[in-house]
Amino acid sequence: MSELRELYQTTILDHNKQPRNFRSLDPSSHEADGHNPLCGDQVTVQVRLSADGTVEDIGFQGSGCAISTASASMMTEAVKGKPLADVHALFDRFHDLVTSDPTEEPDLDGVGKLMVFAGVREFPMRVKCATLAWHTLKSAVEDGRTARTE
Repeated sequence: MSELRELYQTTILDHNKQPRNFRSLDPSSHEADGHNPLCGDQVTVQVRLSADGTVEDIGFQGSGCAISTASASMMTEAVKGKPLADVHALFDRFHDLVTSDPTEEPDLDGVGKLMVFAGVREFPMRVKCATLAWHTLKSAVEDGRTARTE
């Protein structure tokens, strides 16, 4: 688990300093704003879906802590090119990963590089930071409303 913690720190810092897909997406077909009022994180997620429901492109903008920014960055990399059914399944696996019991081994099946967020489950206040962009993406593709993590 110490190797995972080291990878977590390295990855979070890298994606916080150089977030991938941190940009406005024009044109986009779906968009939502997310806000975590407990810590002030804010994110806008813009998605361009193809006619068959595949994520053609995705971008995000906003401000937040390192965990929030890194999670949004890694999320955009993980979902780009995937059909919405796979995006929803990955949302569920990621959410389960970061909210699972910290005293048990995390289920890393199907989460790929996102496994670095397994350590977040040890800090319940940080779960909302890690999941903000994910809830915002889900809101964007489902109903385009504002997502809140409270």
